[in-house]
Amino acid sequence: MPTLLKDLYFNNAFYQKLAKEIQNVYPAFSTALFQKDAARNLAALELNQRLRQTSVALQKHLPSDYKEAIEILSAVIPRIEGGYANLVFPDFVGLYGHDLFDTSMAALKLFTQFGSSEFAIREFLKRDFAKTIAVMKKWAGDENYHVRRLASEGSRPRLPWSFKLDAVVKNPALTLPILERLKSDDELYVRKSVANHLNDFSKDHAPLLVQTVKKWDLSHEHTAWIVKHACRTLIKQGDPAALALFAFEKDTKVKVKKLRLESARIKIGGALQFAFDVTSEKNKPQKLAIDFTIYYRKKAGGLAPKVFKLKEVTLGPRQTLSLSKTQRMQNFTTRQHYPGKHQLVVTINGTEVAEKSFELVK
Repeated sequence: MPTLLKDLYFNNAFYQKLAKEIQNVYPAFSTALFQKDAARNLAALELNQRLRQTSVALQKHLPSDYKEAIEILSAVIPRIEGGYANLVFPDFVGLYGHDLFDTSMAALKLFTQFGSSEFAIREFLKRDFAKTIAVMKKWAGDENYHVRRLASEGSRPRLPWSFKLDAVVKNPALTLPILERLKSDDELYVRKSVANHLNDFSKDHAPLLVQTVKKWDLSHEHTAWIVKHACRTLIKQGDPAALALFAFEKDTKVKVKKLRLESARIKIGGALQFAFDVTSEKNKPQKLAIDFTIYYRKKAGGLAPKVFKLKEVTLGPRQTLSLSKTQRMQNFTTRQHYPGKHQLVVTINGTEVAEKSFELVK
């Protein structure tokens, strides 16, 4: 069995290392009591429960003066190997730093360079959005790319594994100044965040997303990359305005033939293998975004669609293209598979053009 993330990051070895490094900076720190509290009932706790318990244990054994505690943690974090466990440092700020705003902002700016402060900063956005977003707008121009990325990622309206920022969901213009500063950033890490931030807009404000990126210089390589990834959901949905941005035609004339499955009965843990031919029925080239959707069986019995990218291609007049794909049907932490009938659908420029059923079995 592979090692679970919670065991990989929050384990006795980590607590020993963390306690030792804190004691090196703060000799009065009780390493034994901290480790006992941090690892209490560890086996029963999930990943983020372990993170939170660690933050609470730190607050119990560090000085009660918040500024002093932050000074200690700021000295310790460079000595801890990077990884998910480093999120405990900003989590401490998100829990206990609301009354000392400037100290907390400085701490989150530092801590994000060794992990990410994207979840903790949202606690401050929730309490005082205007004051916090003003700081994040400045961060968008910071020389450190981790800080620039935090400006975008922390202010996303629909950040995964966190609560929604209702103010931004309702009015995405609130974070546009941040995205404008980052629209041609040199760092891929930052560009991915900007694209995901904009893609969040597509859930609630698709016209604004398209209007915004249409004004950007798509001849710039970095900007073009951001815009393409930002519009991925709209392209999958066949949104005409998004398709037009990249010269994908809404009125395609293609025929999908010979959609075939290697097997229509697949064991969970196995693979769905399929192939098909796409033939152009136009006398001029067509730019196509060819995707496929799997309608997964849910635990309750219904079906939930998930769209996957397959290929972007310009198909010549009357040209035929043969495509094949293998899709693993194994369980992950982010997706569990359930036995029963599933559906495979081929989509071209957002339009469903062919489908086949298959069954998953234990």
